[in-house]
Parts: sequence; C-alpha cells; structure tokens
Amino acid sequence: MSTVERSTTRSPRHTESYMVSAIRCIAALVLREMGTRYGRQPGGYVWALVQPLGMIILLSFAFSLLARSPALGTSFLLFKATGMLILQLFNNVGGSVGQSMSYSKSLLFYPRVTWLDAVVARFLLNGLVTLVVTFIILTGIIIYDDVRTVLDWSKIFLGLFLTLVFGLGVGSLNCFLFMRFPVWQNIWAILTAPLFIISGVIFLYEDLPTLAQQILWWNPLIHITGVMRDGFYPTYSPRYISILYVLACALIPMVVGLMLMRQFHRDLLNR
Repeated sequence: MSTVERSTTRSPRHTESYMVSAIRCIAALVLREMGTRYGRQPGGYVWALVQPLGMIILLSFAFSLLARSPALGTSFLLFKATGMLILQLFNNVGGSVGQSMSYSKSLLFYPRVTWLDAVVARFLLNGLVTLVVTFIILTGIIIYDDVRTVLDWSKIFLGLFLTLVFGLGVGSLNCFLFMRFPVWQNIWAILTAPLFIISGVIFLYEDLPTLAQQILWWNPLIHITGVMRDGFYPTYSPRYISILYVLACALIPMVVGLMLMRQFHRDLLNR
C-alpha cells in the first residue's frame, strides 16, 4: 500500500479523534466559565434573569406614564421585552465572543486547546443562558399580563436565530480587533451605547419620520426587532425587513474575523 493510500485510510480516524478532542475542550471551557462567571457571584444565574427583567419593568412603568397604550398590543411589558431581549441577546453573545481570546488566553498555550474552541465555548454558553432567560421572561409576561395573542413560532425562532448569528459574526471580528488593537474595546463601547435607542426597543420603525427611517434602516438590529415583534403581534406586518441584509451583516464580519484569527492567532497570543 502506498503512502498516499495509507494516509487516506487513516484520515477518517484522525478526523474523528480531532472532533472528540475538540468537543472535550469546548465542554471543559464551558464548565470553566460556568464556574467563574456564574458560580462565584452571589445569586449566580439569578442575576442573568433579574437584570433584563428589571430594565423591562422600569421601561414599561416609565412609558405607561407617558401613553395610555403601547405602540402594539395592550401590554407595555411585552412590547418592551420583545425589543429589549433581542438587544440583550446580541450584546451578551457579541461581547462574550469578542473577549473569548483574552478570557482563555492562558489556556490557549496548551496544544489541545485552540482559539476556535474558546470562541465556540463562549458562544454556546452565553447564547444558551440568554435564550433560556428570554423564554422565561416572555412566558412570565404573557401569563402575568394575560396577553391574548397567536404566536408565530417560525418568526420568533427566526428572530432569535438572526440575533445569534449576528452576535457571533460581530463577535468573531471583534475577537481579533480587541486583541490587536486594545483601544478598539473603548471605541466599540461608544459605538454600541446608542443601540438601545436606535434598535427599535422603545419605538416602532413605522412611527419614525422618513429621514430617521432611511438612516436607521441600515441598523441590522432594527430588522431583527421587527421580525421578533411580527411573531408576537398577528396584526403587525413590517415591510421594511430584509433578512438577506441581516445575514450579510453577520456573515461578512464572521468570515473576515475567522480568517484573521486563523492567520494571526499565534501573534496575538504572544503580544
């Protein structure tokens, strides 16, 4: 048997061994972050639920003093939650993925732990925790306010999926930029600060003036918020949404970020 034939014969076993090793590394990194991020804080996972819920309650109370009814439906809590939780999911996933290299830097010097393992582990844990929190809060609001509506689960899951992909894409590029240019973390914090106002959390896109609509249309999060609310309000049919645009805004930085990390991850670790 030739050398080429022997290497071809071994390749499936080698691939399987690599996959098992990667799964073990990712699981270990997930367990490590569960212990350090949630296990050492008083309350642990409770704060992941209390923080967004508290913000939603405060927003709902404030706007209930200014208007008799929300822009959609009858529940201020549900209207704010369908926008706030999308932003929360994006921030948690994008922020955690963006800091995955610096968070696990000491472990990445081990040959079995790769930068991709760190990215996947932070994405899985923070995405899953935030999704669970999202479903708990939305279910609780529907029961508490006795909301009578017909849920379109396909659009709800589409909105959550787009948020996860967008957060992963932006976080992948930031993972390189945060390590290569530390000042970018401060710049990013400034750039994302207005997202609460310009992402459709507290208003409807259709209620804005034409000029504001033309400008804010370029914010992918306002498209995702529209998809999410379309799944909760049967009478709401947003026509400005572009799924292809959101996917482009997610996949382009994801591909660029992963390519840069693959090329320069060793240099970043040695900085």
